[in-house]
Amino acid sequence: MGVEGCTKCIKYLLFVFNFVFWLAGGVILGVALWLRHDPQTTNLLYLELGDRPAPNTFYVGIYILIAVGAVMMFVGFLGCYGAIQESQCLLGTFFTCLVILFACEVAAGIWGFVNKDQIAKDVKQFYDQALQQAIMDDDASNAKAVVKTFHETLNCCGSNALTTVTTSVFKNSLCPSGGNVISNLLKEDCHGKIDELFSGKLYLIGIAAIVVAVIMIFEMILSMVLCCGIRNSSVY
Repeated sequence: MGVEGCTKCIKYLLFVFNFVFWLAGGVILGVALWLRHDPQTTNLLYLELGDRPAPNTFYVGIYILIAVGAVMMFVGFLGCYGAIQESQCLLGTFFTCLVILFACEVAAGIWGFVNKDQIAKDVKQFYDQALQQAIMDDDASNAKAVVKTFHETLNCCGSNALTTVTTSVFKNSLCPSGGNVISNLLKEDCHGKIDELFSGKLYLIGIAAIVVAVIMIFEMILSMVLCCGIRNSSVY
């Protein structure tokens, strides 16, 4: 197989990888939009306690994911077209976009790793403050509404064993509706539920980022090989 034959093989291989890349961008965009409008997170992160809104650091990562998915779809299309046309200019542009996108993804991954525990911690602090106000002050209607939303959304009651007992016995109306004192005492505390909610979603984002990063590396290698093949075939 000559240089021209190798170039054609690489061209079609790159086209297939770019099509997969385009599809992956669509999947990531869909997942990001689902996470953005997920009822559990939106119910909790749109709450306000007085003048203080709920922590929305989680949405920063989601907006980054939405942008990455949209750009991936554009770059994937650009790569498919450049591979079919065997255009060195388009392939060079595609490679540059991939490098920039890869750098952004690495930066977003580092940000996510650094903030993975902080996101849940901030939400738990927000919940604890509302729970304390709701238990201590009978007139704290806003705090009671916040706590009630947490309890109904996550099907939990209290932040730990002590507050679960206190809330279930003395403030049972704050616990999920339809439950009696005994059933509310047996519910998991809200701190555990908050950790479970955000850790599951962050792991999903992390897996998607790793898969995309692997595809990007193969894309960059193949685009450079194809560029060199086109250059060499034009010499001959």
